[in-house]
Amino acid sequence: MRLMMFEKGRGAALGLVEGKSVIDLAAVEGSLPKDLKSLIAAGPSALIGVKAAAAKAPEAAKLGLDRVQAALPIWPAGKIICVGLNYALHAKEGGHPIPTYPSFFLRVPTSLVAAGAPVIRPKCSVELDYECELAIVVGKSGRHVPENKALEHVFGYTLFNDVSVRNFQRKTSQWTPGKNFDGTGPLGPWVVTADALPPGASGLRIMTRVNGETMQDSNTADMIFSTAKTIAFLTEFMTLEPGDVIATGTPSGVAHARKPPAWMKGGDKVEVEVDGIGVLANPIVDE
Repeated sequence: MRLMMFEKGRGAALGLVEGKSVIDLAAVEGSLPKDLKSLIAAGPSALIGVKAAAAKAPEAAKLGLDRVQAALPIWPAGKIICVGLNYALHAKEGGHPIPTYPSFFLRVPTSLVAAGAPVIRPKCSVELDYECELAIVVGKSGRHVPENKALEHVFGYTLFNDVSVRNFQRKTSQWTPGKNFDGTGPLGPWVVTADALPPGASGLRIMTRVNGETMQDSNTADMIFSTAKTIAFLTEFMTLEPGDVIATGTPSGVAHARKPPAWMKGGDKVEVEVDGIGVLANPIVDE
């Protein structure tokens, strides 16, 4: 099941993606939660309601996927947790040792942008880098979750581009500035429920393209810390809650490791793709 938020009037509406159409769920069943975060929090029974609504949806409630504008799938955003250096070759290309514990850092909501929205290259830097990532969407609260139970806490998966301003990332050992410029975190366009993908979303091809050229090409099976391991590590020290997003790190091939560096610039188009989920595409504009 693919669920998304899309722009509707002055707000956003919850939709179910089927083929090349989006079913406006509020137009079919007014009792359903109005946004994806609320739907996740409502638990598995709410998905039964979504399926029932989709089964009776009239043609008038079905919109062309190419005619809707994606909104951020999870809003207001809760915790946005990122894992750095989670692919061995990416760690090596940056001169880092292979980690034995995840390098966690946080994103702030103002850094996020929806699919199709512009990514902003800030006026203070030209070092704008792409990072394709699989993102976990948490479905159930948990603390001290063992690895063998961790996948029970996953609602689904989406796409993330952890666009980084590299010279600001390297100003200190903490990565916060370079990872949190406004308008540098594309997320979406939809969330695919966990039952539609392999366990832990492992074994999926993951790629980045810039202007149609493939820059990153790997597989989620190559992550050092799997979905289950990452959740187990995180819940040792924090409570995960429905709607939290965990970006699981990027593979090798980033711009800063190329010679010369392949920084993104205004006018470029960046695409992140993961098999079974789809494509997250955004233009780059200069601030």
